[in-house]
Amino acid sequence: MTSVSEVVTSLNGGILMNLRLFFMTLIFALPLGLVIMFGSRTRFLPLRWLTRTFVWIIRGTPLMLQLFVVLYAPGLLFDMPMSNRFLAAEIAFIINYATYFSEIYRGGIDSIPKGQHEAGEVLGMTKPQIFFRVILMQVIKRITPAMGNELITLTKDTALSRVIGITEIIMCAERFTKKGLIWPLFSTGLYFLAMNGILTIILGRLEKKLDYFKV
Repeated sequence: MTSVSEVVTSLNGGILMNLRLFFMTLIFALPLGLVIMFGSRTRFLPLRWLTRTFVWIIRGTPLMLQLFVVLYAPGLLFDMPMSNRFLAAEIAFIINYATYFSEIYRGGIDSIPKGQHEAGEVLGMTKPQIFFRVILMQVIKRITPAMGNELITLTKDTALSRVIGITEIIMCAERFTKKGLIWPLFSTGLYFLAMNGILTIILGRLEKKLDYFKV
């Protein structure tokens, strides 16, 4: 007979995998998204076209499909099979979310009035100085709600990693359905609600701190 403690221990181990994937994606996708954004805004047309085409492809195809591509493509194309399934999930998630973040960054920067840039130039500031000292905090203020939505989506999307064999929380819960227990599967929702509740509180406090930068 399966005990409650056994179920909870299994689910706790699974949610740690979800959290690991969430934070790894966040750490690498946020700066990568900035790089992609600069590529999509560059005046060098071939690079801009290539970057925007890449963003269009990634945003236009399912994340689930991208997980399979990252896992199996190296073996099919280069005879170098991807043996680390978690690494494959990380790569797919990072690339996918970096493209979404890049569009949020681009929208935030485009929403800043040109007068802000011109004022910095009048003061003799360089372009990097204008961006980091004048534009950046205003952009962060404007994009926080959109970024918050993406982060909440990311917490739930980590469950998709199960399709390539990652033992995240839902996969852990499904194992108990074979033993006739269905409640562990539904209880996974409580874990995601808790994660997103904490995230919502953090984002709410961040927005209040950024209220100084009125837009």
